[in-house]
Amino acid sequence: MARRPPLICHIIYRLAVGGLENGLVNIINNLPDEDYRHAIICVTQSTDFRRRLRRDDVEIREVGKRPGNDLAAYGRMWRVLRHLQPDVVHTRNLPALDMILPAWLARVPRFVHSEHGLDLIEIDGRHARYNTLRRLSRLAVDRYVTVSADLERWMRQEIGVPPARLQTIYNGVDTERFAPTGDDPAVLPPGFDPPGALVLGTLGRLDPLKNQIALAQAFCEALARRPELRRRLRLVIVGDGALRREVEAALAAGNALELAWLPGFRDDTPRIYRALDLFVLPSLREGISNTILEAMASGRPVLATRVGGTPEIVPDGVVGRLVPPADPAALAAAILDYADDRALLRRHGEAARAHVLARFSLAAMIASYDRLYRSLLPQ
Repeated sequence: MARRPPLICHIIYRLAVGGLENGLVNIINNLPDEDYRHAIICVTQSTDFRRRLRRDDVEIREVGKRPGNDLAAYGRMWRVLRHLQPDVVHTRNLPALDMILPAWLARVPRFVHSEHGLDLIEIDGRHARYNTLRRLSRLAVDRYVTVSADLERWMRQEIGVPPARLQTIYNGVDTERFAPTGDDPAVLPPGFDPPGALVLGTLGRLDPLKNQIALAQAFCEALARRPELRRRLRLVIVGDGALRREVEAALAAGNALELAWLPGFRDDTPRIYRALDLFVLPSLREGISNTILEAMASGRPVLATRVGGTPEIVPDGVVGRLVPPADPAALAAAILDYADDRALLRRHGEAARAHVLARFSLAAMIASYDRLYRSLLPQ
């Protein structure tokens, strides 16, 4: 009787819209079906984001951990893992890291932990309690993965992970789904794309770490410096979250709310990227941004803040521009540069597509995870 393929159990905090979750779905959808089985355990819960999984044999469990100290959640995690008996447990980011303990008690043989980026509460990477937990994880984790060289340096220097157990695997992007052209019906609201328009925008959860308020402020500042641009400068902010009211208030204060479109979450992201002339990401911290890679694969130049792993994927002055974080004035100046130079937009957009094709393909990411999992499994 043929042996069943090994089971990789992915433990994440919540299965919902996000870069980490999108990357996980891409891995499961593209690793060879005959070589691996997969399960996803959510520390809290899952959403209809699960519909993006193309495989129908992926078991999804919810532990339902409550906010604060929910010690019973560790028991529930232990029971799930004893039932599933995975060959490898792969935890992602700090909110899932403490689930290594019940996995170890459930006698899981091999462990991988990935760091995808730091949250606002530990933006400098030196949170004592969190880093103590990461250091303790070295007792069980066989391999650590980071999505940027910036995070790899931090894990090596701050957490003390030995280089032999640490590697960087860059996120990959589906360059067929995210492409410069497509059979797209109109996606922008009627009248939102006047002749000669420069449509700039961003996609992602509206969150203080992503700092979309800075983009709203920069948009208003650009209009204040050049009032004649009100005829053709437009802003798109796709996503929802805690910052929505503050973003709208900033736009209203700058008399620019009617020049902006905030449609909330959208599933047609490839069409949204193609509707933009310039993609902007004003984050205070990033690991490796999937939205930047998707925008570049779509042939769009990128204006972003020089934080985290972003300089590793955005060559400044080649595929876009990098500016200091929390500096709306610098963002506004770069927006005006692009508004005055359509040839620069086109040149940076073409270079962005070529850059992604050369270095950040989905196939390269999948091959790296395939090698990682194979190295941990019995031959």
